Amino acid sequence: MRAMWKGSVSFGLVSIPIQMYAATENKNVSLRQVHEADGGRIQYKRFCTIDGQEVPYAEIAKGYELPDGEMVVITDAEMAELPLTTQRTIDVLEFVPLESIDPIQYDRTYYLEPQKNAVKPYIVLRDALHKSSQVAVAKVAVRQRESMAVLRVHADVLVMTTMLWPDEVREPDFPFLRDDPPQIRPQELSMAGSLIDSLAEPVFEPDKYRDHYREALEEMIEAKVAGDETTKPAAVTAKEGVVDLMAALQASVDAAKKSRQSSSEASDEDEEPVKKKPAARKRAPKSA
Repeated sequence: MRAMWKGSVSFGLVSIPIQMYAATENKNVSLRQVHEADGGRIQYKRFCTIDGQEVPYAEIAKGYELPDGEMVVITDAEMAELPLTTQRTIDVLEFVPLESIDPIQYDRTYYLEPQKNAVKPYIVLRDALHKSSQVAVAKVAVRQRESMAVLRVHADVLVMTTMLWPDEVREPDFPFLRDDPPQIRPQELSMAGSLIDSLAEPVFEPDKYRDHYREALEEMIEAKVAGDETTKPAAVTAKEGVVDLMAALQASVDAAKKSRQSSSEASDEDEEPVKKKPAARKRAPKSA
């Protein structure tokens, strides 16, 4: 694993230098958008909607759109000037029971590794936290965004899980909650309880579950490779890779007109004439 963030855990007058690693990884099979005919990759370019020109990444800023459509442009330099005291510090605020936090607030989880000169205070905090049966509530800034977080112990390592702010959790506002509840018979409630008991397990064992969809997709890909059902896209030169936006739009319009005309002609040929009609007068083609 590669460290994605370096800082320190701070509580009281104690500061523990740490390195942070992503604790989870996405195992989804990565698929690209390609042209079905030749396997060429589909590319998207950044164009300004005002002048139609492609914009280099270095010239892209952030913008906040006002209700009237006006845009407040904010540069990276201005973003860097914003006060962010938790940019390099996990600031512990309090300790609470884990069950007092609703999992709906959890976001992403990270492993915290002590730096070489901080192993002892790290272990002291880890063991004290584990013995207390509580978790630490903290503030931290990752990727220029400050979040609430929870520090706990997992597999002898301090783990940090970022949390959503309270106003980021939506209120469930559904009609059935406002309507009079239906009458539930005791037998129905008892039957539901029996179903729960029949599927109950003493502990959660995630290893017994598998991602069958991902396995099937991987098997499909392996079968296509084994059967030589692959396509090697032709090399694209830098000049060919640049697509003029107006030319691409015009080509799309022309292709749509051609497809519509072909469909209309095919439909006319399929219809069996009942009696001969005078030839239809040709209309002048519409200008592009």
